[in-house]
Amino acid sequence: MSNTKKAIQGGKWITISTVVSTVFQFVQVSILARLLDPAVFGVVSVSTLLINFFYIFSNLGFSNSIIYKQETDQKVLSTLYFLSLMMGFVIFVLVYLSAPLVIAYYKEPRLDKVIKLASLYFLIIYFGQIYLFLLQKELRFRDIAIMEIAGAAIGMCVAIGLAYQGFEELSLIYGQLSMHVVRTILQIAFGIRLFFPSLYFNIDLIKEHLRFGLYNVGDGFLGFVQGNSDNIVVGGLLGVKSLGYYTIASQLAIFPITKLNPIILQVAYPLLAKMKEDDNELRKAYIKILDLISYLNMPLLAGLFITASSVVPLLYGPGWEPTLPLIQIFVFQSLCSCLANPLFTIAFTKGKPNLLFYLNLVTLIIKIPLLYWFGSYWEVTGIALAFLTSTFINLVLNFMIAKWLIGSFYQAFFANFVKPALFCLLMVLSVYLYQQFVGNEGVIHTFVQIAIGGAVFVALTLKYKMSLPEILAMRKSI
Repeated sequence: MSNTKKAIQGGKWITISTVVSTVFQFVQVSILARLLDPAVFGVVSVSTLLINFFYIFSNLGFSNSIIYKQETDQKVLSTLYFLSLMMGFVIFVLVYLSAPLVIAYYKEPRLDKVIKLASLYFLIIYFGQIYLFLLQKELRFRDIAIMEIAGAAIGMCVAIGLAYQGFEELSLIYGQLSMHVVRTILQIAFGIRLFFPSLYFNIDLIKEHLRFGLYNVGDGFLGFVQGNSDNIVVGGLLGVKSLGYYTIASQLAIFPITKLNPIILQVAYPLLAKMKEDDNELRKAYIKILDLISYLNMPLLAGLFITASSVVPLLYGPGWEPTLPLIQIFVFQSLCSCLANPLFTIAFTKGKPNLLFYLNLVTLIIKIPLLYWFGSYWEVTGIALAFLTSTFINLVLNFMIAKWLIGSFYQAFFANFVKPALFCLLMVLSVYLYQQFVGNEGVIHTFVQIAIGGAVFVALTLKYKMSLPEILAMRKSI
């Protein structure tokens, strides 16, 4: 089977796993939002921030370097494997001991048990992580999909079950740990044929991997700070309850990015890495990725924008009204982010991860003052607006870097982008008219709005983008 066909098949499997995992996550959040106080989500959000921060340093960029170098040397892989395990143990100790400092900043005693329990994450994932990287390199996305679905299902069941038993914030942590245990076991089971670690460790063999990862770690650090500085500011200045509202709003609005985009990018990067010498092909692929991301993400974001006032009570129950203006701001921030995400595939394919480091550095320098300036005037809403502004600036710089790497693509991109943008405007207008003249509250009106918006976008897409016979012909050829 050709690499292209493998990528297409992989995209199908990742799509399935993403849809199923998304359903599980929606069910979990919808149920827990009715059982738990918003402050609980804020507390767990803090532990997630801490875990994500330390993960930057323990990863060392090995996933990208293994795929970029198409690494197969068993001695190199063994060295990377044992180095990851050692780093995981060190990070576990650091996270565990950091609890008092985090509690002092957020002034929240409940963080003690949460952080210490969450630190076990680093003792779990590194036993199987290198197998995940190798499965990605070999485009074995069916196996990856099975891992994701199984982990998400177990994690959801554990979290909901413990929440009903009164475990509060710990129910979410136990759910996350259960999910990672299942994934790690399956990663080893599926990947053991590709690599069986030997008792070998030679740091000299992995110098190129470490050099490749240096900028990756720096980029990850800056990316974390500039991507999460808003959460840090909200929790520290306004408290964990405000952070809970902010977290739920951002999670709902960034679902297209965290769920749909990886389907495309996870498949695209290993494929692009095999054509890294051909700028013309890379440019064509980059434009196709942007076009596909636009058509997948924009109708979902536009639909969320116009239906938020009816969708939020339906999903989360009463008491979450403060999230509504935040969600509508995050919709535009998410649009900018999803268009910026594909740059990493080009930067790593061209062996230029340092450009991502500098991009995040500039964005961070811009974002931090905006957070405090906007936040001082409009509190949590101002922080969301600051995040949107800095993300838009990041997107502009992002496109400039992409042009420098693969040549001009602006004309083709904007020609593609105009159609879904206009389709979304008409979709929003149709739903708005329904809300004004028919109704907006309740399950029936909510589902009718979703149906109207979806029908308008699909009809316009079939008429002006790709007809049904063309879609069926393409599906048959695949």
